[in-house]
Amino acid sequence: MNLFDVYPVNPINIVKGQGSLVYDNHGTEYLDMYGGHAVISIGHTHPHYVKRLEDQLHQLGFYSNSIEIPIQKELAAKLGKVSGKDDYQLFMCNSGAEANENALKLASFYNGKKKVIAFTKAFHGRTSLAVAVTDNPKIVAPINETDNVIFLPWADEAALEQAFAGHGNEISSVIIEGIQGVGGIQVAPESFLQKIRSLCDQHNAVFIADSVQCGYGRTGKFFSQDFAGVNADIYSMAKGMGNGFPVGGIIISPKIQPAYGMLGTTFGGNHLACAAGLAVLEVIEEDNLLQNASTIGEYLIKELKKLEQVKEVRGRGLMIGIELPEELSNARKDLLFKHHIFTGEAKPNVVRLLPALNLTKAHADRFLEAFVNVLNQ
Repeated sequence: MNLFDVYPVNPINIVKGQGSLVYDNHGTEYLDMYGGHAVISIGHTHPHYVKRLEDQLHQLGFYSNSIEIPIQKELAAKLGKVSGKDDYQLFMCNSGAEANENALKLASFYNGKKKVIAFTKAFHGRTSLAVAVTDNPKIVAPINETDNVIFLPWADEAALEQAFAGHGNEISSVIIEGIQGVGGIQVAPESFLQKIRSLCDQHNAVFIADSVQCGYGRTGKFFSQDFAGVNADIYSMAKGMGNGFPVGGIIISPKIQPAYGMLGTTFGGNHLACAAGLAVLEVIEEDNLLQNASTIGEYLIKELKKLEQVKEVRGRGLMIGIELPEELSNARKDLLFKHHIFTGEAKPNVVRLLPALNLTKAHADRFLEAFVNVLNQ
């Protein structure tokens, strides 16, 4: 049997990782400035994380949500403390797409409405509802197409007001990434997030903050939407939540009440997933990684903005997009194959940086030195 060939892959076999460094099967060292799409939040094979998972596996790896799972409550309490959202409720699943799927469904349960506002260049996942609110026709199958989604221009307050004026009684939710990832590291203006909050309140719509990539401390605040000083009704999470173990979830405003059978999952919130999630939060808290993400991120952004060849630098904390001119379109490949540094990409011609939140200044300088070399070669 062959693999279903849907991924354009680099001919590199990574077999070992430690912190922000990974190694291939030939022993070559690479600097990981991408963390596997923002997944590695506390570094590869962090000792506390490994011990947490190992200890749990020796006790119990899995049982379903038909029994009490105290470690879920422990995770919820820690998440409430670290995120500052103590009064919210946690529902666990396995991925970002599932998180957004459940968020959209829950919003519709809450207010009985169907229409969703999403934005140009949005990416929210590949399952049915999540892909329907994703602005990429190439990944939307005919069965996913629906007239319940209204796509609006990014950060256009007038268009948002007009949509609510015309469809306010039908709009169930507004879903937005605090910083678009696939869309090229576009930061949502604080005033725009505040406008979403205001209009959702006026029309009994649900504000869904997609924090799958831009959340979990990556920007220097726990959720990137926190910069706007407003609370969303539902925050979706995944990626950095488990540092590589499949963990996803939504946290839900107290105004939305649960009912038996409303949501459900087999694997979500299992014992191993919770152990991984707790390890991540414990390291974030104990090592002050939100501050580190802010400090090292600000340093990188400041240094990158000094480079004449760079068209624009966007982002917050350790979620950074570097837009380059067309003649430097090979920069990402040169970083990987000539300097052994992993980065990501987004169109148009944007290099994405999504490293672990405990990235050191020394590793940031290593990247900057290689990047300058690539620009000047």
